Amino acid sequence: RNNNEKEFMDLATLIGLIAGVAIIVGAILLESGIMDFVNIPGLAIVFVGTIAVTLTKHRLSTIATSFKLAFSTVFLDRTENPVMIIQKVKELSTIVRKEGILGLENSEIEDPFLAKGIALCIDGHPSEFIEELLIQELEQSLERYESAEKVFRGIAQTAPGLGMLGTLVGLVQMLNNMGDPSSVGPAMAVALLTTFYGAFIDQVLASPLADKLNLKAMDEHRNMSLVITSVQNILKGQNPRVITEVLATYLPPQQRDVLLVEE
Repeated sequence: RNNNEKEFMDLATLIGLIAGVAIIVGAILLESGIMDFVNIPGLAIVFVGTIAVTLTKHRLSTIATSFKLAFSTVFLDRTENPVMIIQKVKELSTIVRKEGILGLENSEIEDPFLAKGIALCIDGHPSEFIEELLIQELEQSLERYESAEKVFRGIAQTAPGLGMLGTLVGLVQMLNNMGDPSSVGPAMAVALLTTFYGAFIDQVLASPLADKLNLKAMDEHRNMSLVITSVQNILKGQNPRVITEVLATYLPPQQRDVLLVEE
């Protein structure tokens, strides 16, 4: 089975996003029409303004990479189950105890990071070199997640501010037309719409995506740290049961108990 076959939709993210939008749209439709909440100048101030500020804060390449990472990791769950990794490591360590490190040459390893570590071991590189290389890749992976999270945190901070700015613009325009009392109500509604747009981008889109990126980064850090520890112990020729017990410390108590009971 290849990596693409392991990818599936992250239903929590998808359901949460759809439900959040649906609740707001439903509330709007209960008392009014959707077009009552559409204002082109307000949309331009908030949406186009947020894009402009984001471009000012970050490099274009960083923004493009951040959106690509977000939509490929937030909506698709590519994170390997750590229990599966530990079980695979136990299998590999058992082979090493019986046949030596070269016995792993024909082993099928789905997790790409673990496969890379084992390949380095088979090639005979020193353990210090392997550890350094794997740690470097871990740090680069976390940097990518951190950059993406910063982009979305920035969007979440910018949109409400621009919404308030749009509201102030609308209020000024409203005050300039105070001679026509019938225009005050509609003008106030339009002014408040920009605040609505800013809050929507922040609370429904940008902040949740930033939080999910942070969660994915934590999962990635755990799995990659687990693999680095695994490779170190395999090189030392540790007993498979001992390796399993060491790696179980990376798991939450419930998964840890299940794993050790299987022993």
